[in-house]
Amino acid sequence: MVAGGSALCRDADGRIVLVDGALPGERVSVVVEGEGSSLGVLDTVLEAVAGRVEPPCPFVAEGCGGCDWQHAAPALQSEMRQEIVADALHRLGRLNDPVVRPGPAIGAERSRNTLRVAVADGRLGLRARGTNDVVAVDDCLVVVPRLAALLVPGIVSPGSATEVTLRVADGTGERLLLAEPTAEGVRAPEDVAVIGADELAAGRRRWFFTEVAGHRLRVSASSFFQTRGAGAEALVAIVADQVEGAPEGTFVDLYGGVALFSVTVAGDRRVVVVERSAAAAADARQNLADRAAKVIAKPVQRWRPVPAAVVVADPARAGLGPAGVQRTVATGAARVVLVSCDAASLGRDTAALVGAGYDHVESVVVDMFGHTGHVEVVTRFDRRG
Repeated sequence: MVAGGSALCRDADGRIVLVDGALPGERVSVVVEGEGSSLGVLDTVLEAVAGRVEPPCPFVAEGCGGCDWQHAAPALQSEMRQEIVADALHRLGRLNDPVVRPGPAIGAERSRNTLRVAVADGRLGLRARGTNDVVAVDDCLVVVPRLAALLVPGIVSPGSATEVTLRVADGTGERLLLAEPTAEGVRAPEDVAVIGADELAAGRRRWFFTEVAGHRLRVSASSFFQTRGAGAEALVAIVADQVEGAPEGTFVDLYGGVALFSVTVAGDRRVVVVERSAAAAADARQNLADRAAKVIAKPVQRWRPVPAAVVVADPARAGLGPAGVQRTVATGAARVVLVSCDAASLGRDTAALVGAGYDHVESVVVDMFGHTGHVEVVTRFDRRG
């Protein structure tokens, strides 16, 4: 398996073809998309592996692209994610024998608390894989029941919205609906807070409160937050484990969002949060109101680094990149804990950090995105010498 969730296959002549739906160790019949193409479409599984299963969700057969790994048993999914991470660290990170291990098991089904859906003919649905076509759904196997209930036809009327994000808070059970481009005409149950993207752009605020690791956090409608409560708990526990034993001193939280790690992991350390989203930065200030903390609402690449003992960074899919690595290294931190949601960017960031004087200690793979090829990885780097 390779980053992105496809299987890397070879034909009889050794040509590489990337195929969705194939599993390691299988022999498959593939239709190559065009002359000279390296992309193939699975036709027939000629020799299956023991981990192949029938997708448990009926909407997969209808073309729903929300889950691309339902044909693999959960245990095999976990193994494949670890393989993807180890391969990226070896090829892109240039590490000979990286330490990669699994985090705690997280069930894929009935565990996701956030879902972005499209609207077609007044119905909510998910995009078909690789297209903009919408597959109408009245349930979703991976979401929590209080979110699945909103997918039942007639419960939510999308009005003029073309896309809708549904969120359910862990611990409190609060529900929120963000409609794009507008919430005009949207109808939802009374307990669902409804707001349109146009209202947010005009300065209106709407948020909910969630609970993680015994802490209550405010999360605004446009603020990023982890999509699984059990996943957020696992991330906090793993990051705390990686931070433990680091020298005392300032805790810098880059791409800090609503300050999840500052609130749950930093302890008594002085905290500096850097977050470009104004809404998330406002949440971070609220969530850190009783702490010695400074929240800086600007992109990391525009932030002037300060001395730190520990840096925790949770960038978007593109990773730290050269600018993020430069700012991280400039803090002089003895320990860097990087939370990555893309194996390829993790590989590139690893090569840059190792080249800047850090050693890769280990990478812990979290099954945050069950039934999909997406990865979430917590990696510890210690300054050499």
